Amino acid sequence: MAIKVLIVEDEPAIADNLQALLQAKGYEAQCALDGAEGVAAARKFNPDLMLLDIMLPRLSGIEVCRILKADPATKGIRVVMVTGLGRTGDVEQAFAAGADDYLIKPYDTDRLFKKIEKVLSGSGPAR
Repeated sequence: MAIKVLIVEDEPAIADNLQALLQAKGYEAQCALDGAEGVAAARKFNPDLMLLDIMLPRLSGIEVCRILKADPATKGIRVVMVTGLGRTGDVEQAFAAGADDYLIKPYDTDRLFKKIEKVLSGSGPAR
């Protein structure tokens, strides 16, 4: 069975590109374009992993992460924050909300897939 990945990204071109990359590698991928849609999609799709932007309409990625990690039905979803925000406070806030890892945009796809593999293997954050 394919590993399921939910992409929560408010830029449709970035979301589509990530979805195509993941599908080419054999992942089952879906997209949500804002935070509230991301929470609903996570509950419905039940992904193994979520690639979550921080700067999102309606609910921020930090809020989405907090909501999902507080819910017994979704707390097991691994979360990699993917964002243009790279200040130390942003990173700490993401981990405090329950994120499993953090990737700063722009990134190369090799780094993205290394983070995904590391997080899915359960060996903790790839820093």
